[in-house]
Amino acid sequence: MIKKTGKVTIWDVAKEAQVSKSTVSLVLTNSDKVSKKSKDKVLSAIEKLGYVYNRDAAALRSKRSNLVALVINDLTNPYSAQLAVGLEKHILALGMLPMLVNIAEDVERQKQVVKTLKEYNVAAFIMCPAPGTEQSWQDELIESGFPVINIMREIPFSAAPCILPDNKKGTHVATSHILSQGIDDIAFLGGTSEISDYHERLSGFLSALKQFNIHDEKCVIEAHTNRQGGREAFDKLITQAPSTQAIICFNDVIAYGVIEAMRQHGLEPGKDIKVVGFDDLEDSRLMLPSLSTIAINADEIGKRTCQVLNELLNQSTPPVRTLVDVNLQIRDSSK
Repeated sequence: MIKKTGKVTIWDVAKEAQVSKSTVSLVLTNSDKVSKKSKDKVLSAIEKLGYVYNRDAAALRSKRSNLVALVINDLTNPYSAQLAVGLEKHILALGMLPMLVNIAEDVERQKQVVKTLKEYNVAAFIMCPAPGTEQSWQDELIESGFPVINIMREIPFSAAPCILPDNKKGTHVATSHILSQGIDDIAFLGGTSEISDYHERLSGFLSALKQFNIHDEKCVIEAHTNRQGGREAFDKLITQAPSTQAIICFNDVIAYGVIEAMRQHGLEPGKDIKVVGFDDLEDSRLMLPSLSTIAINADEIGKRTCQVLNELLNQSTPPVRTLVDVNLQIRDSSK
């Protein structure tokens, strides 16, 4: 009879179950190389002794854990929360456990977080990379044996597959919606040139102008992707281009700030100046005026990401780049 003093070890479980230590290890790692009879004996011994399996330590000693690291760029952004929920559901369906971390758009924090998570031998990294993420850093992570998938943003020439909304199509459709109303005093606000989705969304804005044979330069203002960034961008816009009749915003949160600043200047959104966002957050259809926006299906992003994850974990080759379709939701802010 084993004394119930001190920490119960794997050796204690093996002795109680009358099996070898390696058999206990196989049961703990869900191996199919152990008989049902032996498995039942081991599980019975674990329950009787109150043994607690240290998965982190075991993963370091042997193979990957069942943890998937979700490295999210900014959890204060409501769309990031929607995205995390979409990812969580599909990761759990794979029999794995998501571990969510916020890097707050800080590349140094991202490096530190990833370094720590490597020590837990996570099964994979799914990340929306911070501005300034280097291809070489990400490739070194992959070469060290950790699968990596980028979502929402792309690191040019990285070995990591990426899952992206069709950003260029989104802003092209949004801009075309405004231009088709005969409005060409239009501006693009928000986002910074350090992130790939900024360039893609700006490219869609410019391609729509070209399609409508509009060749004069339009006002483009970079700004942080939050409400304050939207307010500051609009304040600059109204000084630089006071005749602006419509604004395409980098995302919905920028649009919220733009609308607030617009009212502070005595202007009515949707009437004096039309506004279109990007993301289709829940609040966008509830606000006054309701915000026209480009909808991205966060659940579809999660589904496609986990399809790629499953392929990587099974050592097959997934698509390098997956685009998820987007669509325009026309509401009062741009009718």
